[in-house]
Amino acid sequence: MKIMGLDLGTKTVGVAISDPLLITAQPIETITRKEENKLRQTLARIEALIEEHEVEKIVLGYPKNMNDSIGPRALFSEEFKDKLERRTGLEVILWDERLTTVAADEVLIESKVRRENRKKYVDQIAAVFILQEYLDSIANKKED
Repeated sequence: MKIMGLDLGTKTVGVAISDPLLITAQPIETITRKEENKLRQTLARIEALIEEHEVEKIVLGYPKNMNDSIGPRALFSEEFKDKLERRTGLEVILWDERLTTVAADEVLIESKVRRENRKKYVDQIAAVFILQEYLDSIANKKED
């Protein structure tokens, strides 16, 4: 079994995939779309990646506000979750993603990735963080 992690942005979606043992998350790609609400091609690419990597579950970043409230970005994620579930037939789990993009950017800075190149990778790294947190939570539940 593999799980896909997604970091849904305004114009991009970072994609990560777990290993079959559900221990680690690896970045796969960043899907870019020309307009925010044009999701058909994005969904088609996600479907192709699901098939290619034999994914059985999806973890979608859920951008809650820092005060734990739900804003427009979180509502957009809820709508995207519904579209993903209808289109793929897979379970989609919303996962709190607060500060993952900030953390991803910090990792890229520490790795000395040039500013102009960071945009290419920040969404993938954020997707890795989202998925890795979920995988770690599964491992912790098994230990309890």
